[in-house]
Amino acid sequence: MNNKLLIIEDEPLLGNELSRRFRRMGFEVQLCSTIAQARQALLEQQLEPLVVLSDMNLPDGNGLDFLAEVREQLASSEWVFLTAYGTVPDSVRALQLGACDFLEKPCDLDRLDLVINSAKRSALAQSRLLAQQTVHTQRYTVAAFLGSSPQAQQTRAMLQRLTEVPFSSLIISGESGTGKGLAAKIIHHSGPRATAPFVELNCAALPKDLLESELFGHEAGAFTGAKKSRRGLFEQADGGTLFLDEIGEMPLELQSKLLKAIEDKKIRRLGSEMETSIDIQIITASNRNFAELVQQGQFRNDLYHRLSLFEVKLPSLRDRKDDLLELVPALINEFNSKAKRQVSKIPPAAWQMLNQHSWPGNVRELRNVVERCVLFADTEQLPLQWLQLDSVQPGSQTVSPATTDHLLIPLDGSMNLEEMERYIIDEALQRCQQNASAAAQLLRTSREKLRYRKQKHGL
Repeated sequence: MNNKLLIIEDEPLLGNELSRRFRRMGFEVQLCSTIAQARQALLEQQLEPLVVLSDMNLPDGNGLDFLAEVREQLASSEWVFLTAYGTVPDSVRALQLGACDFLEKPCDLDRLDLVINSAKRSALAQSRLLAQQTVHTQRYTVAAFLGSSPQAQQTRAMLQRLTEVPFSSLIISGESGTGKGLAAKIIHHSGPRATAPFVELNCAALPKDLLESELFGHEAGAFTGAKKSRRGLFEQADGGTLFLDEIGEMPLELQSKLLKAIEDKKIRRLGSEMETSIDIQIITASNRNFAELVQQGQFRNDLYHRLSLFEVKLPSLRDRKDDLLELVPALINEFNSKAKRQVSKIPPAAWQMLNQHSWPGNVRELRNVVERCVLFADTEQLPLQWLQLDSVQPGSQTVSPATTDHLLIPLDGSMNLEEMERYIIDEALQRCQQNASAAAQLLRTSREKLRYRKQKHGL
Protein backbone atom coordinates (compact mmCIF):
# COMPACT_ATOMS: atom_id res chain seq x y z
CA MET A 1 0.00 0.00 0.00
CA ASN A 2 1.19 3.48 -0.85
CA ASN A 3 2.32 5.12 2.38
CA LYS A 4 4.65 7.81 1.06
CA LEU A 5 5.11 11.19 2.75
CA LEU A 6 7.06 14.02 1.10
CA ILE A 7 8.42 16.67 3.47
CA ILE A 8 9.64 19.97 1.98
CA GLU A 9 11.43 21.86 4.77
CA ASP A 10 14.56 24.03 4.57
CA GLU A 11 15.32 24.02 8.31
CA PRO A 12 17.57 20.94 8.78
CA LEU A 13 16.76 20.32 12.44
CA LEU A 14 12.97 20.50 11.97
CA GLY A 15 13.10 18.52 8.73
CA ASN A 16 15.12 15.68 10.29
CA GLU A 17 12.92 15.62 13.40
CA LEU A 18 9.74 15.38 11.33
CA SER A 19 11.30 12.66 9.16
CA ARG A 20 12.19 10.50 12.16
CA ARG A 21 8.79 11.04 13.76
CA PHE A 22 6.75 10.00 10.73
CA ARG A 23 9.03 7.07 9.87
CA ARG A 24 8.29 5.70 13.34
CA MET A 25 4.59 6.05 12.44
CA GLY A 26 5.10 3.83 9.39
CA PHE A 27 5.44 6.40 6.61
CA GLU A 28 7.98 6.14 3.78
CA VAL A 29 9.47 9.62 4.14
CA GLN A 30 11.41 11.58 1.55
CA LEU A 31 12.89 14.89 2.73
CA CYS A 32 13.63 17.79 0.37
CA SER A 33 15.02 21.17 1.41
CA THR A 34 14.17 23.13 -1.76
CA ILE A 35 11.43 23.32 -4.35
CA ALA A 36 13.94 22.25 -7.02
CA GLN A 37 14.59 18.98 -5.15
CA ALA A 38 10.86 18.41 -4.66
CA ARG A 39 10.16 19.12 -8.34
CA GLN A 40 12.79 16.57 -9.34
CA ALA A 41 11.30 13.94 -6.98
CA LEU A 42 7.71 14.52 -8.14
CA LEU A 43 8.11 15.13 -11.86
CA GLU A 44 11.33 13.32 -12.81
CA GLN A 45 11.42 10.44 -10.31
CA GLN A 46 7.61 10.07 -10.54
CA LEU A 47 7.19 10.06 -6.76
CA GLU A 48 3.48 9.78 -5.87
CA PRO A 49 3.14 10.65 -2.16
CA LEU A 50 -0.10 10.28 -0.27
CA VAL A 51 0.67 13.44 1.68
CA VAL A 52 2.95 16.42 1.09
CA LEU A 53 4.01 18.38 4.20
CA SER A 54 5.55 21.61 2.97
CA ASP A 55 6.95 24.81 4.38
CA MET A 56 5.42 27.91 2.86
CA ASN A 57 8.55 30.01 2.27
CA LEU A 58 11.48 28.11 0.80
CA PRO A 59 14.89 29.34 -0.44
CA ASP A 60 13.96 29.06 -4.13
CA GLY A 61 10.26 29.90 -4.12
CA ASN A 62 6.82 29.78 -2.53
CA GLY A 63 5.14 26.50 -1.53
CA LEU A 64 1.72 27.67 -2.75
CA ASP A 65 3.11 28.50 -6.20
CA PHE A 66 4.66 25.02 -6.33
CA LEU A 67 1.32 23.42 -5.41
CA ALA A 68 -0.38 25.33 -8.24
CA GLU A 69 2.33 24.07 -10.61
CA VAL A 70 2.05 20.34 -9.82
CA ARG A 71 -1.60 20.07 -8.70
CA GLU A 72 -2.80 18.34 -11.87
CA GLN A 73 -0.04 15.69 -11.73
CA LEU A 74 -0.83 14.88 -8.08
CA ALA A 75 -4.62 14.78 -8.13
CA SER A 76 -4.88 12.26 -5.29
CA SER A 77 -2.19 13.72 -2.98
CA GLU A 78 -3.16 15.86 0.02
CA TRP A 79 -1.07 18.93 0.96
CA VAL A 80 -0.45 20.33 4.42
CA PHE A 81 1.42 23.64 4.83
CA LEU A 82 3.58 24.86 7.72
CA THR A 83 4.65 28.49 7.98
CA ALA A 84 6.10 30.87 10.52
CA TYR A 85 4.51 33.88 8.84
CA GLY A 86 0.95 32.86 8.09
CA THR A 87 -1.48 35.43 6.69
CA VAL A 88 -5.19 35.25 5.97
CA PRO A 89 -4.70 35.64 2.17
CA ASP A 90 -2.16 32.80 2.22
CA SER A 91 -4.51 30.49 4.11
CA VAL A 92 -7.39 31.36 1.77
CA ARG A 93 -5.25 30.68 -1.31
CA ALA A 94 -4.04 27.40 0.16
CA LEU A 95 -7.61 26.16 0.60
CA GLN A 96 -8.59 27.41 -2.87
CA LEU A 97 -5.74 25.38 -4.36
CA GLY A 98 -7.04 22.30 -2.56
CA ALA A 99 -4.67 22.13 0.43
CA CYS A 100 -5.86 19.93 3.25
CA ASP A 101 -4.72 22.21 6.09
CA PHE A 102 -2.63 25.28 6.89
CA LEU A 103 -0.72 25.31 10.21
CA GLU A 104 1.49 27.96 11.83
CA LYS A 105 4.91 27.24 13.34
CA PRO A 106 5.61 26.23 15.99
CA CYS A 107 2.95 23.54 15.61
CA ASP A 108 1.91 21.12 18.34
CA LEU A 109 3.26 17.75 17.15
CA ASP A 110 0.26 15.77 18.42
CA ARG A 111 -2.01 18.03 16.41
CA LEU A 112 0.25 17.62 13.38
CA ASP A 113 -0.02 13.82 13.74
CA LEU A 114 -3.82 14.09 13.63
CA VAL A 115 -3.73 16.36 10.58
CA ILE A 116 -1.30 14.12 8.66
CA ASN A 117 -3.29 10.94 9.45
CA SER A 118 -6.50 12.67 8.41
CA ALA A 119 -4.85 13.79 5.16
CA LYS A 120 -3.65 10.22 4.60
CA ARG A 121 -7.18 8.81 4.94
CA SER A 122 -8.51 11.45 2.56
CA ALA A 123 -5.78 10.71 0.01
CA LEU A 124 -6.46 6.96 0.16
CA ALA A 125 -10.16 7.56 -0.41
CA GLN A 126 -9.36 9.86 -3.33
CA SER A 127 -7.00 7.23 -4.81
CA ARG A 128 -9.71 4.58 -4.62
CA LEU A 129 -12.19 6.94 -6.27
CA LEU A 130 -9.78 7.77 -9.10
CA ALA A 131 -9.05 4.06 -9.62
CA GLN A 132 -12.78 3.34 -9.82
CA GLN A 133 -13.29 6.19 -12.29
CA THR A 134 -10.43 4.84 -14.41
CA VAL A 135 -12.06 1.40 -14.51
CA HIS A 136 -15.40 2.93 -15.53
CA THR A 137 -13.72 5.09 -18.18
CA GLN A 138 -12.02 2.03 -19.66
CA ARG A 139 -15.19 -0.06 -19.48
CA TYR A 140 -17.70 2.45 -20.82
CA THR A 141 -16.05 3.56 -24.02
CA VAL A 142 -18.08 4.12 -27.18
CA ALA A 143 -16.83 0.73 -28.38
CA ALA A 144 -18.80 -0.90 -25.53
CA PHE A 145 -21.91 -0.59 -27.70
CA LEU A 146 -21.15 -3.72 -29.71
CA GLY A 147 -22.15 -4.49 -33.26
CA SER A 148 -21.12 -4.04 -36.88
CA SER A 149 -24.61 -3.53 -38.31
CA PRO A 150 -25.44 -0.12 -39.84
CA GLN A 151 -27.76 0.55 -36.88
CA ALA A 152 -25.02 -0.14 -34.32
CA GLN A 153 -22.48 1.95 -36.24
CA GLN A 154 -24.90 4.84 -36.48
CA THR A 155 -25.60 4.63 -32.74
CA ARG A 156 -21.88 4.62 -31.90
CA ALA A 157 -21.33 7.64 -34.14
CA MET A 158 -24.06 9.54 -32.31
CA LEU A 159 -22.69 8.54 -28.89
CA GLN A 160 -19.21 9.65 -29.96
CA ARG A 161 -20.51 13.07 -31.00
CA LEU A 162 -22.33 13.46 -27.69
CA THR A 163 -19.16 12.73 -25.70
CA GLU A 164 -17.46 15.62 -27.50
CA VAL A 165 -20.02 18.38 -26.99
CA PRO A 166 -21.30 20.01 -23.77
CA PHE A 167 -25.05 19.57 -23.43
CA SER A 168 -27.57 20.25 -20.71
CA SER A 169 -30.09 17.49 -21.45
CA LEU A 170 -30.92 14.68 -23.82
CA ILE A 171 -33.35 11.79 -24.22
CA ILE A 172 -32.43 8.17 -24.93
CA SER A 173 -35.39 6.27 -26.35
CA GLY A 174 -35.85 2.67 -27.36
CA GLU A 175 -37.59 -0.53 -26.37
CA SER A 176 -36.96 -2.21 -23.03
CA GLY A 177 -33.61 -3.95 -22.93
CA THR A 178 -31.96 -2.10 -25.84
CA GLY A 179 -29.18 -0.67 -23.64
CA LYS A 180 -30.35 2.79 -22.61
CA GLY A 181 -28.49 2.56 -19.30
CA LEU A 182 -25.30 1.51 -21.10
CA ALA A 183 -25.63 4.42 -23.52
CA ALA A 184 -26.02 6.87 -20.63
CA LYS A 185 -22.88 5.53 -18.93
CA ILE A 186 -20.92 5.71 -22.17
CA ILE A 187 -21.89 9.35 -22.68
CA HIS A 188 -20.86 10.23 -19.11
CA HIS A 189 -17.68 8.17 -18.67
CA SER A 190 -16.32 9.03 -22.13
CA GLY A 191 -17.25 12.71 -21.90
CA PRO A 192 -15.82 15.82 -20.23
CA ARG A 193 -17.62 15.06 -16.94
CA ALA A 194 -16.10 11.60 -16.55
CA THR A 195 -14.32 12.45 -13.28
CA ALA A 196 -17.52 13.83 -11.72
CA PRO A 197 -20.38 11.77 -10.22
CA PHE A 198 -22.78 9.68 -12.29
CA VAL A 199 -26.05 9.37 -10.38
CA GLU A 200 -29.00 7.35 -11.66
CA LEU A 201 -32.61 6.88 -10.61
CA ASN A 202 -35.48 4.77 -11.92
CA CYS A 203 -38.47 7.10 -11.76
CA ALA A 204 -40.90 4.18 -11.87
CA ALA A 205 -39.45 2.61 -8.72
CA LEU A 206 -40.63 5.21 -6.20
CA PRO A 207 -43.99 6.83 -5.32
CA LYS A 208 -44.38 10.57 -5.94
CA ASP A 209 -43.56 11.80 -2.40
CA LEU A 210 -40.43 9.68 -2.07
CA LEU A 211 -39.37 10.53 -5.61
CA GLU A 212 -39.48 14.27 -4.86
CA SER A 213 -37.42 13.85 -1.70
CA GLU A 214 -34.97 11.59 -3.52
CA LEU A 215 -34.42 14.16 -6.26
CA PHE A 216 -34.41 17.41 -4.31
CA GLY A 217 -33.42 16.30 -0.79
CA HIS A 218 -34.99 17.56 2.43
CA GLU A 219 -34.29 19.39 5.65
CA ALA A 220 -34.73 17.92 9.10
CA GLY A 221 -38.40 17.99 10.09
CA ALA A 222 -39.65 18.58 6.52
CA PHE A 223 -42.01 15.62 6.96
CA THR A 224 -42.68 12.81 9.41
CA GLY A 225 -39.57 10.68 9.71
CA ALA A 226 -37.17 13.31 8.35
CA LYS A 227 -34.86 13.34 11.38
CA LYS A 228 -31.89 14.90 9.61
CA SER A 229 -31.10 16.84 6.47
CA ARG A 230 -30.34 14.90 3.33
CA ARG A 231 -28.84 15.90 -0.02
CA GLY A 232 -30.96 14.97 -3.02
CA LEU A 233 -29.69 13.41 -6.23
CA PHE A 234 -29.44 16.80 -7.92
CA GLU A 235 -26.89 17.90 -5.33
CA GLN A 236 -25.12 14.53 -5.35
CA ALA A 237 -24.69 14.76 -9.12
CA ASP A 238 -23.40 18.34 -9.04
CA GLY A 239 -20.67 18.73 -11.66
CA GLY A 240 -21.57 15.40 -13.26
CA THR A 241 -24.54 13.57 -14.74
CA LEU A 242 -28.02 12.76 -13.44
CA PHE A 243 -29.59 9.83 -15.30
CA LEU A 244 -33.37 9.60 -14.94
CA ASP A 245 -34.60 6.27 -16.29
CA GLU A 246 -38.27 5.66 -17.09
CA ILE A 247 -38.97 9.40 -16.86
CA GLY A 248 -42.29 8.82 -18.61
CA GLU A 249 -43.58 7.45 -15.29
CA MET A 250 -42.87 10.68 -13.38
CA PRO A 251 -46.06 12.34 -11.98
CA LEU A 252 -47.15 15.56 -13.70
CA GLU A 253 -46.84 17.65 -10.50
CA LEU A 254 -43.20 16.67 -10.17
CA GLN A 255 -42.52 17.28 -13.85
CA SER A 256 -43.18 21.01 -13.40
CA LYS A 257 -40.71 21.17 -10.52
CA LEU A 258 -38.14 19.27 -12.58
CA LEU A 259 -38.58 21.70 -15.47
CA LYS A 260 -37.98 24.70 -13.19
CA ALA A 261 -34.85 23.12 -11.72
CA ILE A 262 -33.43 22.44 -15.19
CA GLU A 263 -34.14 25.93 -16.47
CA ASP A 264 -33.01 27.82 -13.35
CA LYS A 265 -30.11 25.46 -12.52
CA LYS A 266 -31.20 25.77 -8.91
CA ILE A 267 -33.02 23.43 -6.55
CA ARG A 268 -34.64 23.84 -3.15
CA ARG A 269 -34.76 21.02 -0.63
CA LEU A 270 -38.10 20.08 0.87
CA GLY A 271 -38.67 22.25 3.92
CA SER A 272 -35.91 24.73 3.00
CA GLU A 273 -36.10 28.43 2.19
CA MET A 274 -32.68 28.47 0.51
CA GLU A 275 -31.92 27.64 -3.12
CA THR A 276 -28.81 25.72 -4.15
CA SER A 277 -27.11 26.20 -7.51
CA ILE A 278 -26.38 23.04 -9.50
CA ASP A 279 -24.24 22.30 -12.54
CA ILE A 280 -25.27 19.00 -14.09
CA GLN A 281 -26.13 17.39 -17.39
CA ILE A 282 -29.37 15.42 -17.39
CA ILE A 283 -29.85 12.23 -19.39
CA THR A 284 -33.38 10.82 -19.47
CA ALA A 285 -34.64 7.55 -20.87
CA SER A 286 -37.96 5.92 -21.59
CA ASN A 287 -39.30 2.99 -23.58
CA ARG A 288 -42.59 4.85 -24.10
CA ASN A 289 -43.55 7.09 -27.00
CA PHE A 290 -43.18 10.71 -25.83
CA ALA A 291 -45.40 12.11 -28.58
CA GLU A 292 -48.19 9.81 -27.43
CA LEU A 293 -47.60 10.64 -23.76
CA VAL A 294 -47.79 14.37 -24.51
CA GLN A 295 -50.93 13.88 -26.61
CA GLN A 296 -52.58 11.93 -23.77
CA GLY A 297 -51.63 14.60 -21.23
CA GLN A 298 -49.34 12.28 -19.27
CA PHE A 299 -46.17 14.26 -19.98
CA ARG A 300 -45.61 18.00 -20.14
CA ASN A 301 -44.99 19.29 -23.63
CA ASP A 302 -42.61 22.02 -22.41
CA LEU A 303 -40.57 19.55 -20.37
CA TYR A 304 -40.31 17.19 -23.34
CA HIS A 305 -38.99 19.96 -25.60
CA ARG A 306 -36.59 21.10 -22.86
CA LEU A 307 -35.20 17.60 -22.41
CA SER A 308 -35.02 16.68 -26.09
CA LEU A 309 -32.14 18.97 -27.01
CA PHE A 310 -30.73 15.73 -28.42
CA GLU A 311 -32.52 12.42 -28.81
CA VAL A 312 -30.76 9.08 -29.26
CA LYS A 313 -32.99 6.28 -30.54
CA LEU A 314 -31.54 2.84 -29.82
CA PRO A 315 -32.33 0.06 -32.32
CA SER A 316 -34.06 -3.13 -31.25
CA LEU A 317 -32.10 -6.38 -31.43
CA ARG A 318 -34.49 -7.89 -34.00
CA ASP A 319 -33.52 -5.05 -36.36
CA ARG A 320 -29.80 -5.80 -36.03
CA LYS A 321 -29.56 -9.58 -35.72
CA ASP A 322 -26.20 -9.54 -37.52
CA ASP A 323 -24.79 -8.13 -34.28
CA LEU A 324 -25.46 -11.46 -32.55
CA LEU A 325 -22.12 -12.58 -34.02
CA GLU A 326 -20.38 -10.09 -31.72
CA LEU A 327 -22.81 -9.93 -28.81
CA VAL A 328 -23.07 -13.64 -28.07
CA PRO A 329 -19.30 -14.38 -27.84
CA ALA A 330 -18.77 -11.22 -25.78
CA LEU A 331 -21.49 -12.25 -23.32
CA ILE A 332 -20.13 -15.81 -23.16
CA ASN A 333 -16.69 -14.45 -22.24
CA GLU A 334 -18.21 -12.20 -19.58
CA PHE A 335 -20.16 -15.01 -17.91
CA ASN A 336 -17.28 -17.49 -18.32
CA SER A 337 -15.21 -15.14 -16.18
CA LYS A 338 -17.94 -14.75 -13.56
CA ALA A 339 -18.97 -18.43 -13.36
CA LYS A 340 -15.51 -19.92 -14.02
CA ARG A 341 -16.71 -21.82 -17.09
CA GLN A 342 -14.90 -22.59 -20.35
CA VAL A 343 -17.65 -22.29 -22.95
CA SER A 344 -16.02 -21.55 -26.31
CA LYS A 345 -18.03 -23.38 -28.97
CA ILE A 346 -21.43 -22.40 -30.32
CA PRO A 347 -23.01 -25.21 -32.41
CA PRO A 348 -24.74 -24.33 -35.71
CA ALA A 349 -28.10 -25.37 -34.26
CA ALA A 350 -27.67 -22.76 -31.50
CA TRP A 351 -26.91 -20.04 -34.03
CA GLN A 352 -30.00 -21.03 -35.98
CA MET A 353 -32.21 -20.77 -32.89
CA LEU A 354 -30.65 -17.46 -31.88
CA ASN A 355 -31.21 -15.97 -35.33
CA GLN A 356 -34.77 -17.25 -35.63
CA HIS A 357 -35.80 -15.74 -32.30
CA SER A 358 -37.33 -12.25 -32.51
CA TRP A 359 -35.87 -11.05 -29.17
CA PRO A 360 -38.79 -9.10 -27.69
CA GLY A 361 -36.65 -8.42 -24.62
CA ASN A 362 -33.72 -7.24 -26.77
CA VAL A 363 -30.18 -7.35 -25.39
CA ARG A 364 -31.42 -7.79 -21.81
CA GLU A 365 -33.18 -11.00 -22.84
CA LEU A 366 -30.08 -12.13 -24.75
CA ARG A 367 -27.96 -11.60 -21.63
CA ASN A 368 -30.33 -13.75 -19.58
CA VAL A 369 -30.32 -16.52 -22.18
CA VAL A 370 -26.52 -16.59 -22.51
CA GLU A 371 -25.99 -16.41 -18.74
CA ARG A 372 -28.34 -19.36 -18.19
CA CYS A 373 -26.57 -21.43 -20.83
CA VAL A 374 -23.10 -20.67 -19.47
CA LEU A 375 -24.11 -21.41 -15.88
CA PHE A 376 -25.51 -24.83 -16.83
CA ALA A 377 -22.78 -25.73 -19.32
CA ASP A 378 -20.90 -28.94 -18.50
CA THR A 379 -18.53 -28.78 -21.45
CA GLU A 380 -16.99 -26.11 -23.65
CA GLN A 381 -20.03 -26.23 -25.93
CA LEU A 382 -23.04 -23.93 -25.45
CA PRO A 383 -25.90 -26.26 -24.36
CA LEU A 384 -28.91 -26.15 -26.69
CA GLN A 385 -31.38 -27.38 -24.10
CA TRP A 386 -30.89 -24.29 -21.95
CA LEU A 387 -31.55 -21.77 -24.70
CA GLN A 388 -35.29 -22.32 -24.09
CA LEU A 389 -36.28 -19.96 -26.86
CA ASP A 390 -39.23 -21.87 -28.29
CA SER A 391 -41.46 -21.06 -25.32
CA VAL A 392 -40.92 -17.31 -25.62
CA GLN A 393 -40.44 -16.82 -29.34
CA PRO A 394 -43.15 -14.72 -30.95
CA GLY A 395 -44.49 -16.65 -33.89
CA SER A 396 -44.08 -20.06 -32.19
CA GLN A 397 -47.67 -21.29 -32.14
CA THR A 398 -48.79 -24.60 -30.78
CA VAL A 399 -50.68 -25.22 -34.05
CA SER A 400 -50.27 -23.96 -37.58
CA PRO A 401 -51.13 -20.27 -37.98
CA ALA A 402 -52.76 -21.06 -41.31
CA THR A 403 -55.41 -23.23 -39.66
CA THR A 404 -56.08 -21.46 -36.35
CA ASP A 405 -56.87 -18.07 -34.87
CA HIS A 406 -54.83 -18.78 -31.74
CA LEU A 407 -51.65 -16.92 -30.82
CA LEU A 408 -49.14 -17.79 -28.11
CA ILE A 409 -47.79 -14.82 -26.15
CA PRO A 410 -45.18 -15.25 -23.36
CA LEU A 411 -46.06 -14.09 -19.86
CA ASP A 412 -42.59 -14.68 -18.42
CA GLY A 413 -41.62 -11.01 -18.32
CA SER A 414 -39.72 -11.05 -21.62
CA MET A 415 -42.38 -8.81 -23.22
CA ASN A 416 -44.12 -5.77 -21.80
CA LEU A 417 -47.67 -4.69 -22.73
CA GLU A 418 -46.61 -2.41 -25.58
CA GLU A 419 -44.40 -5.11 -27.07
CA MET A 420 -47.28 -7.58 -26.91
CA GLU A 421 -49.55 -5.11 -28.72
CA ARG A 422 -46.92 -4.56 -31.39
CA TYR A 423 -46.45 -8.28 -31.89
CA ILE A 424 -50.22 -8.93 -32.17
CA ILE A 425 -50.66 -6.20 -34.79
CA ASP A 426 -47.58 -7.34 -36.72
CA GLU A 427 -48.81 -10.95 -36.70
CA ALA A 428 -52.29 -9.92 -37.86
CA LEU A 429 -50.81 -7.93 -40.75
CA GLN A 430 -48.62 -10.86 -41.76
CA ARG A 431 -51.58 -13.26 -41.73
CA CYS A 432 -53.52 -10.81 -43.88
CA GLN A 433 -50.62 -10.24 -46.32
CA GLN A 434 -50.28 -6.62 -45.06
CA ASN A 435 -53.91 -5.83 -45.94
CA ALA A 436 -54.80 -3.20 -43.33
CA SER A 437 -58.58 -3.52 -43.80
CA ALA A 438 -58.49 -7.28 -43.35
CA ALA A 439 -56.18 -7.00 -40.33
CA ALA A 440 -58.46 -4.42 -38.75
CA GLN A 441 -61.43 -6.73 -39.26
CA LEU A 442 -59.46 -9.63 -37.76
CA LEU A 443 -58.61 -7.52 -34.70
CA ARG A 444 -62.16 -6.11 -34.47
CA THR A 445 -61.03 -2.51 -34.69
CA SER A 446 -61.31 0.32 -37.20
CA ARG A 447 -58.87 0.88 -40.03
CA GLU A 448 -58.05 4.35 -38.60
CA LYS A 449 -57.19 2.97 -35.17
CA LEU A 450 -55.04 0.27 -36.74
CA ARG A 451 -53.21 2.88 -38.85
CA TYR A 452 -52.54 4.95 -35.70
CA ARG A 453 -51.14 1.95 -33.84
CA LYS A 454 -49.02 0.93 -36.83
CA GLN A 455 -47.42 4.38 -36.80
CA LYS A 456 -47.04 4.22 -33.02
CA HIS A 457 -45.10 0.94 -33.20
CA GLY A 458 -43.22 1.76 -36.39
CA LEU A 459 -44.82 -1.03 -38.41
